[in-house]
Amino acid sequence: MINKFLTACLFIPFVFNAACTAAKKLEVAEGQLNELANTNKQLRDRTNSLQTELNDCTAGFKSTMNELNQCVSEYKRTKEKLDAANDILEEQNDIMHQVESKINDALVDFKNKGVEVFFKKGLVHVSMEDKLLYKSGSSRLDENGKQALSHLATVLNEYPNLKVIVLGNTDDVKFKNGMDNWTLSTERANGVVRILRDHCKMDPARLTAAGKGKYNPVAENTTEEGRSKNRRTDIILNPDLDRLWDSIEN
Repeated sequence: MINKFLTACLFIPFVFNAACTAAKKLEVAEGQLNELANTNKQLRDRTNSLQTELNDCTAGFKSTMNELNQCVSEYKRTKEKLDAANDILEEQNDIMHQVESKINDALVDFKNKGVEVFFKKGLVHVSMEDKLLYKSGSSRLDENGKQALSHLATVLNEYPNLKVIVLGNTDDVKFKNGMDNWTLSTERANGVVRILRDHCKMDPARLTAAGKGKYNPVAENTTEEGRSKNRRTDIILNPDLDRLWDSIEN
């Protein structure tokens, strides 16, 4: 009996120590578990935050892609319009060079009478000195002028879509009959337009008349030669650009 008692006395401290150790381990385990739970919560919060950011980025990406696709579509449409406009411009440029060549041939007999034909910035210019078209100080065309305009109109009637601007010019010498230079230049332009309309049967909707007076010189007015060059009528031929604007607007 005594032996059992002694054995029990010896075993009790061991059990007590074991119980204390288990309690400490449990306490440590509970602390670690709490830390893990806290870490897990932080990770879940971070995951949720990252998921929100990912969703925002995905939505932003989709929006950007939609904008990009719209830009690409708009670029394609704009490029198609630009290509079409360039084709039209090249075509009109070729036509204007053809017109220049034909007018040169049509007016070859008038080249030594004060006629100049040239191409500049997409336009064909036909410059006729007043000594060919009019008597000094007059706005009435003589027969040589009418003949030259008839030859010119023969070419222009082949290209009914070309617009024709008739621009009268003078030198800076005032006229004694009371008519100022600007009025004279305008009347001379009007006279050319009337010949093209009435005698050459050109569509008047194509024709525009204007006068610049002394304000569009091509030479100095200090010499007779210079004043003679300034006394002229410019006929400016404009290409058909209606198709160009249609291709841009549509």
